[in-house]
Order: sequence, then structure tokens, then C-alpha cells
Amino acid sequence: MTLTDIRHDLHQHPQTAGNEQYAHDAVVRHLQGLHPDKVYTHVGGWGVVAVWGKDPQAATVAVRADIDALPTGHHCGHDGHTVILMRLAELVEVRRPEHNVLLLWQPAEETGEGSCAVLESGILQQYNIKAFYALHNLPGYPLGTVVLCPRTFAAASTGVIYHLDGRETHASTPEMGLNPGLAVAEIVQRFAAFNTHATDEEFRQSTLICVHLGTPAFGTSAGHAEVMFTLRAFSNNTMEHLLAEANQAVDDIAARHGLTVARALKEPFRATENNGDHVERIAQAAEEIPLRVRYQIEPFRWSEDFAEYLLQFPGAMFGIGSGEHHPELHHPDYDFPDGLVEPAAQLFLRLVADPLPKK
Repeated sequence: MTLTDIRHDLHQHPQTAGNEQYAHDAVVRHLQGLHPDKVYTHVGGWGVVAVWGKDPQAATVAVRADIDALPTGHHCGHDGHTVILMRLAELVEVRRPEHNVLLLWQPAEETGEGSCAVLESGILQQYNIKAFYALHNLPGYPLGTVVLCPRTFAAASTGVIYHLDGRETHASTPEMGLNPGLAVAEIVQRFAAFNTHATDEEFRQSTLICVHLGTPAFGTSAGHAEVMFTLRAFSNNTMEHLLAEANQAVDDIAARHGLTVARALKEPFRATENNGDHVERIAQAAEEIPLRVRYQIEPFRWSEDFAEYLLQFPGAMFGIGSGEHHPELHHPDYDFPDGLVEPAAQLFLRLVADPLPKK
């Protein structure tokens, strides 16, 4: 099978986070035709790591691709990202840099669990990683254009669920109970005030997701409510302060209404904070091909779990255009453009062959 055939086959067999056996096995079969010095399978679930280089203490350059799909299918392009790394493996096999090259096919990016599971495996920490790179395709940008964010590439975000408990009572005597309805209304209004119009590290966003209040029983006054938000920020520091402020606001409002509070975070993502030197190295590598480079100051508002690696290793994430009029990510008509595989792999090859800025 050609790489295009493999990509189309992966597209026809999408598997969600935690269930990526088909992609895992496809990657392993591809590596069997090559000669990496080390292959780790079932990493953090269904992840695969391949290493060219025998000395773990030697300088190592790492590249990540995500392999999971959405519940609706491969409508985010991870099948394409997977094949880009397969092509890069072929190129590394021929080029064989003096330092180590580590390629990671990572599961469970969509839920934010995959990077943490890979890190918990301890495999990456065995290598002296000096640079770590990843990309995401970007509809709405010219095909092959490399999109760089000098600092943060993608926002921090987390879902948060607040459980508010009062006391249910008969609907005829609501004063005998503790109905959380007014508290929910105050919380929704308070969270709306968190939103800013900033485009820098001060950016904060709160999105109301869902409210559950009581039950459809007209003889009772509600005693329990759940209110859910997604919080978002352009830096990890701002996100930390936003979450603390949100929690304090809910605690204060609940206390005034005599309610107890429990909370839970869902799918937390850190901000993907790039290293500036490695952003510049990506720009240099793109110009060598050549590929058009575009700088974007404002980070993307969606989140990426590649952020977890950048908290431990220097590196950067970048975007690559998949067409100005291409269907947007997660759209049911989205499909990864096969024409991106070769230029993206060639860009990564330059990064793994010469990973550091030329100063």
C-alpha cells in the first residue's frame, strides 16, 4: 500500500480516544519495513514510539503525531498527521542524523489524556530530548502555509461542573427548602463577566455549556442543580487565576444561598506555550523547502494536549494550511488533503536533521 492508500484506509477505520488499535497496528506494520533501533508499542494505551539512535543519553529530537478520531470520524485530520510521521520515518531511515530521532504516534489527543499517559509510561524521560515538535493542519489557510505563533500556539481550557445541593421540598412550601435556582442565575451572570476582549495573555473566556436544575415534578421545589462551563485562557498563569476566581465566585454565591458545593474538572488542557528559538527554527526550515511562512500573534482558541510535552521539553507546535476553502475541522465534510503529507514530512526532516536555530 502507498502512504496515500494507508491514509485513506485509516480514514475508513476511525477509532476514538483509547480505542486506536487499528492505527497502532498500521504504524507498527509500517515500521516493520524500516530499521529503527528501538520500537515501543502500546505506549500510553495504543501509542507507538520509534527511535533511530542507540544511545539514549545522546541529544534527541522528537516529533509527535496524534492518531485518534472524533466520534463522528476522522474529521480533524489525525489520519493525515499519522501518515506524515510514517513518511518522516522513511526519510529518517535514509538520512540517519548523528543524533537520536524519536517519533511518537500518540493516542487520545482529543480528550487530553494521551500525552499524560505517554509521559507516565516513562519512555520519553529515558531520552535526552533537546527539541520536540508537532503540527496541526489548519483549514482556512493556503495549502502548505506554515503558521507560527511566537509564544502560545493553542489556549488552555477546562470543563468544570459545579454541583449545588440545597434541600428539596414540596412545591407549595418552597420556603421550607433550599432551591438552588437563584444561585444558578447569579453564577451564570457572574461567569459572563469573566470574558475579555484581549488578544494577548490576558485573554479569558467562559462559555456556559449546560444547566440541570431539579426534576420535571410539579409537586416539588428543586434541591439540586448542576451548572457546567468551559473556561479558556491564552496562558497557563491566566488560566490558573481564572479557575481560582471562578471557584471562589461559586463558593461565595452558594454560601449566601445556604448551599453546599462540589466541583469536578473535565478534559483539562494546558496552554501550548512555544519556545521562541524553536519557532524561529521552524521558520528557517520552512524557508529552506521553501514553504510560505505566516506569523500569527493571537493563539488559537482551541486546545492541544501537546502542551504537556512543552512543559517538560523545549520545542514548539505549528500549523500548516490545508486550504483556504477547505471544510473546517470537525465539519462532517472535512477530509485531510493528501497533498500536505510530503511537504510536512520534508519540513519535519529538516527539523530533526538540524533542530536548533542557526545563530
